[in-house]
Amino acid sequence: MSTVSSTQDRSLASVVIVDYGLGNLRSATRGLERAGADVEITDDPAAFREADGVVLPGVGAFREGVENADPLREDLLEVAAEGTPLFGICLGMQMLLTTSEEGDNDGESAVQGLDLIPGTNVRFAEGQKVPHMGWNELSVERDHPLVEGVDGQYAYFVHSYYAIPDDDRAAVATTEYGIEFPSIVASEDGTVFGTQFHPEKSGETGLRILRNFVEICAEE
Repeated sequence: MSTVSSTQDRSLASVVIVDYGLGNLRSATRGLERAGADVEITDDPAAFREADGVVLPGVGAFREGVENADPLREDLLEVAAEGTPLFGICLGMQMLLTTSEEGDNDGESAVQGLDLIPGTNVRFAEGQKVPHMGWNELSVERDHPLVEGVDGQYAYFVHSYYAIPDDDRAAVATTEYGIEFPSIVASEDGTVFGTQFHPEKSGETGLRILRNFVEICAEE
């Protein structure tokens, strides 16, 4: 039996990865398939509405990410409004917030994130080595099904900016890098959430988080 058919046979939920021109789409797909999802990479809003869960990936700068995804903004907001789990990864997580210092450089006007988790993203302080790259520890701050079984585990980070949510309770897990910053965030109702790290590059810890996500999707 092939790996693909085996994955499909045990599929727990259908997950769409949003294709807006940025992100590790293939590695995220492989991770989610290993976690038990039936995965589709698409920019078709109709597929967002039909899926059990939606993943917003992202690698790169905030402005570029927001501008690339802007044609899908209302569709992503609709996903959240309907209570479909929406999972942002790395830049995708930062785009769930309201704005970013990174989107307001060189005299350009600020760009607006999705504002699903109110707050901003700021750059690590002067003197701090950036990007923050490599393995670092997750400290779970409050209950959320995404973090089941991952307290004290290590995940793989690559980023120069970090989230500061308006509401401290949005921080589901934190990580230390000169300062304590939110490494996993979630909306008040818990259906919109994101990881600053890359679960698809984070070994067994990342696979556990992706499995938790797929189980969340299966329950919706």
